[in-house]
Amino acid sequence: MTEKELMLSEQLYIASDEELAKDAARSRQLTRLINATTEEQIEYRKQLFRELFQKIGEHFGIEPPFRCDYGCHISVGENFYANFDCIMLDVCDIVIGDNVMFGPRVCVYTAGHPIDADIRNTYLEYGKKVTIGNNVWIGGSTVINPGVTIGNNVVIGSGSVVTRDIPDNVVAVGNPCRVLREITQKDKEYWEEQAEQYKKNKEK
Repeated sequence: MTEKELMLSEQLYIASDEELAKDAARSRQLTRLINATTEEQIEYRKQLFRELFQKIGEHFGIEPPFRCDYGCHISVGENFYANFDCIMLDVCDIVIGDNVMFGPRVCVYTAGHPIDADIRNTYLEYGKKVTIGNNVWIGGSTVINPGVTIGNNVVIGSGSVVTRDIPDNVVAVGNPCRVLREITQKDKEYWEEQAEQYKKNKEK
């Protein structure tokens, strides 16, 4: 197997491989161009993200600066938004669903290193896929660690460090991130009332 094949299959690999170096150089070029765009170049910025990512929906917004390892292992659904300083280390796949929002400085890490120092010092490393479901809001300065799956309809509180899977329909927060409570019908009713009040305020 090539180093890239080993990497994507979540096995130990060496990152200083010619094929991986070529992919990384492409990513550095595209993210440099992305991060140099201005507010008058939104469509050009979106074009660059479409080149960078494996897949992304038609409607999205990602605020520069943005960083990633390769970009070509990132798949994103419709209506994605990421605020400033997002980092995605995509040595393995990062799969993000529809209607997902990132606060500023959200980091998604698939990269890992051996705990044993002797093996780690040989430059062997590995990755684990990260999956984020639909209708997810991730608060600012959250870190999502390798191998994590976040379910649908989830809110992650700001400053969380997500080290384990998070189920559907919950609010989770902390370091390490834990489920705080379920999202209930009362939450839905409360926010529907707030939305109605917004409409009334706009009519005044």
